[in-house]
Amino acid sequence: MKTLLRSFALAAVSLSSFAFAGSEGWMTDWEAAKAKAKAEGKPILINITGSDWCTWCIKLEKTVFQKAAFKEFAAKNVILMEVDLPKKKELTPELKKQNEALKDQYLMGGFPTVLLLDAEGKKISGDLGELEGGPDAYVKTIGELIEKAKAK
Repeated sequence: MKTLLRSFALAAVSLSSFAFAGSEGWMTDWEAAKAKAKAEGKPILINITGSDWCTWCIKLEKTVFQKAAFKEFAAKNVILMEVDLPKKKELTPELKKQNEALKDQYLMGGFPTVLLLDAEGKKISGDLGELEGGPDAYVKTIGELIEKAKAK
């Protein structure tokens, strides 16, 4: 019986690590992100990135997404969803298929594409990917977009 319980615990940990396998705090399982957004009443901030080859994606990660101001705001206000399309890093076949489908659906021009979506995956914003002003500009703009969406 203990072996069976240990197996279930290991499976649960494996699944949760798959759902949160992206950068710190970023989910990678689209269905889990939508479910969490719906349960928590928060929009999804989706980042379509080439984490190991896209210069602008890497810059955005370092100058915005890794900063405390952004992380604190995001933890309270959005569900973070990373759609990574790396060239060197290996993804599971399931994750690669999911990410390609999300890229086809949401990519706007190029990498990075960052969008605010509702819990159903409908666009609330245009591309925020190259928003000037660092984490403060992201926090301000996303906050305004969330307020506008709530007012509808």
